[in-house]
Amino acid sequence: MTRRRRAVITGIGIFCGAGKDIPSFTDSLINGKSAIAELELFDASRFHSRIGAEIRNYRASDYFAPSLARKLSRADQFAMIAAGEAVSDSALSNCRISSETGVCVGAGAAGMYQGEFWLKAQIEGKKASPGLLRGILPDSTATLLAKNFRFRGYQGTVTTACSSSSTAIGMAAEMISRGELKTVLAGGTDALSLLTFAGFNSLRVVDPQPCSPFSIGRQGITLGEGAAFFMLEDEESAIARGTRIYGAISGYAVAAEAFHMTAPEPDGHNAARVMLNALSSAGLSAGDVGWVNAHGTGTPMNDVVESKAARLVFGENVMNVPLVSTKGMTGHCLGAAGAIEAVATIIALDRKIIPQTLNFRGNDPECPLEYRHAGKTVSDSKVAISNSFAFGGNITSLVLER
Repeated sequence: MTRRRRAVITGIGIFCGAGKDIPSFTDSLINGKSAIAELELFDASRFHSRIGAEIRNYRASDYFAPSLARKLSRADQFAMIAAGEAVSDSALSNCRISSETGVCVGAGAAGMYQGEFWLKAQIEGKKASPGLLRGILPDSTATLLAKNFRFRGYQGTVTTACSSSSTAIGMAAEMISRGELKTVLAGGTDALSLLTFAGFNSLRVVDPQPCSPFSIGRQGITLGEGAAFFMLEDEESAIARGTRIYGAISGYAVAAEAFHMTAPEPDGHNAARVMLNALSSAGLSAGDVGWVNAHGTGTPMNDVVESKAARLVFGENVMNVPLVSTKGMTGHCLGAAGAIEAVATIIALDRKIIPQTLNFRGNDPECPLEYRHAGKTVSDSKVAISNSFAFGGNITSLVLER
């Protein structure tokens, strides 16, 4: 039997409303700064909700030459920035054989934002550049990153709604643990678009006020956007070159609820199953977990089901394992949500804190657990779970360890 290797994190990058790099994002995480505000990217005045966690004051020209920016969708631009930070942070660019390094990306709406400009021009009978459609396919980002960084070991894209980038990270860690690759750039990206925003409003799952996970009176999600990436590396390789190790992806699991397109299975058994399977793959037990970065969308049903699942996993110890949500800070970033939340989790573990669940409106009797509404707390926890429970019953749990 081939010896399983440990996939460690040697580089981190992020670009989202709550922070345009790791230092600014860490500041938001530690100090409970929310990126949710009135949308400026497009006119949201006709909708039930008019807010989001967009990346404000963003100009592509600050990061890319005009000739390149025109070729990249908004989601691709975010990915290039966040991935570039992760690659630079890992100091791998000059010492890794490209055929041993892969790219695994979780994607959502991809280049929808630019595609809408093309469609609008077509409808109005105006000339529109086909270049606006370059990023419309979700796999465009992985292709772009592989080409830009010359990583030739593997190139793949996962599209399972808002569990996409969590699954991409888990898959990347598995490829390393099986000895198939030495390093993988893994994460996800997604951008706000009018169609996405209108669709979620039509489903009546968007809160007109900033989302308030696990609170009484919550009405749904707040949409966000951004990208986040890990540089994952075989532990022996990382130790040999003396680089910093933030932590590890110790285990992960995916499951299909096969219940409903948009609603979670109500008793929480499948959500509990995927968390327990992820712990099993890590060789850990529920007693090893210090806290959970919950999917925590702020929808009435999701928060109740995830609370039930936590009780099934942690039993009598459940009140000692806080269930927190960082979506009150970042919004729900859809295809990038899992990666952004995994980055938040490893930063919190590294800084020895448990983050705050923002925007508390009052206790909900159906959510009777510990959610850290009162603020961040100091914690010496070494293990945390990050959950991504997506539409269609695509559920994923990552086990992160410092």
